Amino acid sequence: MLLNSILVMLTSEKQSVACLARYLEARNWNVAKSRKMLEESLKWRAAYRPEDIRWPEVSVEAETGKMYRAGFRDREGRTVLIMAPAKQNTSSHEGQIRFLVYTLENAVLSLPEGQEKMVWLIDFTGWTMANAVPIKTARETTSILQNHYPERLAVAFLFNPPKVFEAFWKIVKYFLDPKSIEKVKFVYLKDEESMKIMHKYIDPKVLPVEFGGKSNAVYNHEEYSELMTKDDIKMASIWTTEAKSDHVNHGISETLAPDVTSQHSLIAARAS
Repeated sequence: MLLNSILVMLTSEKQSVACLARYLEARNWNVAKSRKMLEESLKWRAAYRPEDIRWPEVSVEAETGKMYRAGFRDREGRTVLIMAPAKQNTSSHEGQIRFLVYTLENAVLSLPEGQEKMVWLIDFTGWTMANAVPIKTARETTSILQNHYPERLAVAFLFNPPKVFEAFWKIVKYFLDPKSIEKVKFVYLKDEESMKIMHKYIDPKVLPVEFGGKSNAVYNHEEYSELMTKDDIKMASIWTTEAKSDHVNHGISETLAPDVTSQHSLIAARAS
């Protein structure tokens, strides 16, 4: 009974309920496909161990402010991630992927109670094809986002993308599912109607001036590093608590559905 096997995880905690809902939604409520997707995520987390990535390991990737958690939230209180691909500062595939995963984990665990999704604001100011990430990195990025963080994206704003980006976008779209593509909004500073779309999600009062808002906030690497260092301590505490809880409940879950549950099931429920 596939449905019963998956539903047994609902007994753990509410994060598991939300987790299962995301995986089911990502596979159009097909239980067999959702189960397979979840199992693959559990295997990935067990091997990659995203909860063990710490700021000192990835901080070099953030020096230019190419990706960071914004100091403001959208109108619904959701985490906002700001990305500036023109500020790419490394060529390390593995380093960029680990930085992405670290940032996603931090963003998810920073979501307020009751919120499951985040907002992306991707600034293409100054971007050229020379800044485009290799296809290998783009492919693994989309794979991680879609397969291991399903239904975590509320909306993605592509801010001032140049015409040359259209060619690159056609390549990237090949790796995206239709649902993800629908969440992408092209926004142009000089296009009032497109800006109104973004303002529906983000109040101009908290939006930085560079994005047509009224806030003077800018990325400061030293200050952000202090924040992430503090977050590392909080996250380590959360994972320790979840791991202990998982250990206590593992015996029960294992008896009911040994082919579905995993030692990292609760951790995955909270983060993925």
